[in-house]
Amino acid sequence: MADIKKVVLAYSGGLDTSVILKWLIETYQCEVVTLTADLGQEEELDGLEEKALKTGAVKAYVEDLREEFVRDYVFPAFRANVIYEGQYLLGTSIARPLIAKRQIEIAHKEGADAVSHGATGKGNDQVRFELGYLAIDPAIKIVAPWRDWDLTSRTRLMEFANQHGIEVPQTPKKPYSTDRNMLHISYEGGVLEDPWAQATDDMYTMSIRPEDAPDVPEIIDITFKNGDPVAINGEEMSPATMLKTLNTLGGRNGIGRIDLVENRFVGMKSRGVYETPGGTILRLAHMNMESITLDREVAHLRDSLIPKYAELIYNGFWFSPEMELLQKMIDDTQTNVCGRVRLKLYKGGCHVLGRESDLSLYDESFATFEDDDVYSQKDAEGFIRLNALRLRIRKLAQERRK
Repeated sequence: MADIKKVVLAYSGGLDTSVILKWLIETYQCEVVTLTADLGQEEELDGLEEKALKTGAVKAYVEDLREEFVRDYVFPAFRANVIYEGQYLLGTSIARPLIAKRQIEIAHKEGADAVSHGATGKGNDQVRFELGYLAIDPAIKIVAPWRDWDLTSRTRLMEFANQHGIEVPQTPKKPYSTDRNMLHISYEGGVLEDPWAQATDDMYTMSIRPEDAPDVPEIIDITFKNGDPVAINGEEMSPATMLKTLNTLGGRNGIGRIDLVENRFVGMKSRGVYETPGGTILRLAHMNMESITLDREVAHLRDSLIPKYAELIYNGFWFSPEMELLQKMIDDTQTNVCGRVRLKLYKGGCHVLGRESDLSLYDESFATFEDDDVYSQKDAEGFIRLNALRLRIRKLAQERRK
């Protein structure tokens, strides 16, 4: 690693990456280019280019990747109704491959021979970033400061920053760490490391308390085309605008809060609190759009693959052959997932009121409980007896053995 000449650093401008920027320059006597990816984190990005250059970067990229993030990462995952361990909608996980991809693209553009990130040696993000790097450029060198340096506490990081004149955000100390993008915001660490400790209401950012939400339900409808949402209440929107609008709708109705203990890829359990208002609405709406447009056996086969699909994203294998295969199959199932879903948003709950599609497989003439001339109920007798045959044979064999 001693011959590193230029590094592209994933840079947020916070304490960790500000220190890493200067540490890389001092440790490797190299040039550093920074990438700040705007994924809709709603944090102040103004001035980060100037700050990076002042800290020693030779060039600083601040790029708006919001549309690409939602179009090429969030929406494909939600076509699969993605969910990890039954609760987590993968807000942090799904953002990492895009940042990694853009870092490698900039490394090639700038002639850099290495990339770097601010993920710790305990978490999942180090795996996600680095699997992404190596899948795109197997020869790239990777610097992971948290696995190499001795600045292992916030106090030591602050001391390093002060010694080198590095400006760091002066914000009230919070007893947890956060990560935010257009899909969600997460809270981990600090007081949340005790799985019995209750998260306080003042922690939440994207949503209000369900108890404080309006007393009148909000009714919306979402239009889908080929499995993706394209309009809300008839108004067409770009992917990023769509998700931002759903976040606003969900947030003001107290929707999308979860508190869970998840299994990290590195082997430990971790407690996290998440807000995913727009994603919560979108997943429920998409599932109900599929309920009338997707064939039963196709739906069941796809559903059996959701845990694997979610695990691949969570563990950092977005750029893998198995993910490519799964995505192609999932996208093929979405051809007829078109139509509208009507929902009620009310005090933390998202409830489906109706769904319609020109491509619906729901046929009232077959489903009705009234008289019909398309279905013979007598046919069910033979259907049941044929399906019961192996059960009857098994029971008869058990009685013979007695």
